[in-house]
Amino acid sequence: MSARPLPEATFSRTVLGSGSGSASGLALAHGAGSSVAGTYGPILESLAAHHKVVGVDYPGSGDTPRSTTPLSLDDLADQLVAAAVAEGLDTFAVSGYSLGGPVAIRAAARHPGRVTALVLTATFPHRDNRLALALPVWRKLAESGDRQLLAEYLTMMAVGAEALEAMPDEQLRQAVGFTAASIADGTPEHAELAPRIDVRDDMPGIQAPTLVISTTQDGFTSTRLHRQLAEGIPGARLVEMATGHLPMVEQPEEWRRLITGFLAEHGA
Repeated sequence: MSARPLPEATFSRTVLGSGSGSASGLALAHGAGSSVAGTYGPILESLAAHHKVVGVDYPGSGDTPRSTTPLSLDDLADQLVAAAVAEGLDTFAVSGYSLGGPVAIRAAARHPGRVTALVLTATFPHRDNRLALALPVWRKLAESGDRQLLAEYLTMMAVGAEALEAMPDEQLRQAVGFTAASIADGTPEHAELAPRIDVRDDMPGIQAPTLVISTTQDGFTSTRLHRQLAEGIPGARLVEMATGHLPMVEQPEEWRRLITGFLAEHGA
């Protein structure tokens, strides 16, 4: 067990399921501009059927107030671990999606005695040139208050090419409207943090079994970044999903199957 002290768990959190201990604990780290419900909603009940699930909402997401200072990756990671421990999980697996991937990696690096497995989906170890271009646009659109324009940008970037082209006009309008309605108030702060993240120095020391799920039609995080994660974390396994950045929308059942299958394989 890590001796690193934990802060008071202050972020709002989602708790589902009734498992306890290392065999069934699962902490969830959500994506930027979203929340636990927004990222994991379609598969939450299925995950909770076999695990005690604990997820925290970052500042400006869910019921967690927006931050008045720049966000810190260490703080997000420590709050995730603190919430899981507060809910009775001494050890647990962590699933991290998009921005939640570096949160999960930092949690495992700072609290190695607590994290038993990692599942990293559609995520990144550091900012590449694609993210260097995409994230400031996302942040500026979020700061503008034009939710419709931001939703159009996110839909274009996040939905896989095949799924996007398959949408009739009305479904596309509905998708944009749903995205606009679900944008977290703290999106500017999330988008400001993401380019500052670099967990490459954390990766060689990760001891937990790790699955990297590569979303091969992803407009935000490239397959090159996914491969860097799998190659940089000792023993990590790489699997592919033919989706854009939103596996929970395009192939939720396959995403759930990959997560729960890997955790079952590794006794988590």
